[in-house]
Amino acid sequence: MRRILTLLAGTFLLLGGTRIHPFQYEEYEKGTLSIYFMEEKVGYEEFTWRRDNTGAELTVEGRITKPVEMTVEEMVIRMDPDFIPTAFRFIGSVGGVEQDVESVIDQGEVRTTIRVGGQEQMSTGQIRRDAVLLPNPVFSPYMVICKRFRCALKESRELSAYIIPQVETTFALHPNEESPCILVMEMGAAQIELVTDEYGQLNGLSIPVQQLRVVRD
Repeated sequence: MRRILTLLAGTFLLLGGTRIHPFQYEEYEKGTLSIYFMEEKVGYEEFTWRRDNTGAELTVEGRITKPVEMTVEEMVIRMDPDFIPTAFRFIGSVGGVEQDVESVIDQGEVRTTIRVGGQEQMSTGQIRRDAVLLPNPVFSPYMVICKRFRCALKESRELSAYIIPQVETTFALHPNEESPCILVMEMGAAQIELVTDEYGQLNGLSIPVQQLRVVRD
C-alpha cells in the first residue's frame, strides 16, 4: 500500500492588518516493508512518516526472525526540518530480551537511557550533528536518506551513521550511474543499495553481503 499526501499553502493571510501562517506544509506517508533473508521472508515493518515546518517523525513497528530475532513494539525517530535527529525511542525485544532505549540528541550530544531486565544504564556521547540514526537491524530509518536526497544526488558524499545506541561510523553515498533514483551506500565492507523515487519513498533495499533484501509492499 502506498499513500503519500503533500499539502502546500503559500498564501499570505491578512486579518486586521496581521499576517497569519504565511506558509504551511505537511507530508504524510504510510506503508509496509517486507524483509527477506536468503530469499526467505523473515519479517516486516509498518512505518508512518510525518513532516511539516517544525520537523519530521518516523514511527515503526514490526518483527524479524532472522538473522536475529527482534520485535519492534514501537520505534520513533524525531528530526528537525533539516533531518537533524533530535530524539529516539525503541521499545521491544532483541533475542528475546526486552529493551527500552531512549535518546535525546542536541547539537550532536547524545544522552541515552537503556532499560533492560529491570536495570537502567545512562550514557552520554558525541556524534556528528547531521549523523543518520540507523538502529540495527531496523530498515525503515534508511528512508531518511531517501527523503533527504531523493533522485537528486549528483556526486558522491561522505556522511555519518549512528548505529544507535552503539557506535558511529562514516559511509560514502554514491549516485548510481544508470539510475538517479538508486543510491549506493558503502559502509565498511558492506554495500547497501537504496531504491527511491521523486517523493523520497524507500521502495527497496538490498545488502548482498548479508543476503538481506527489503521490498515495499
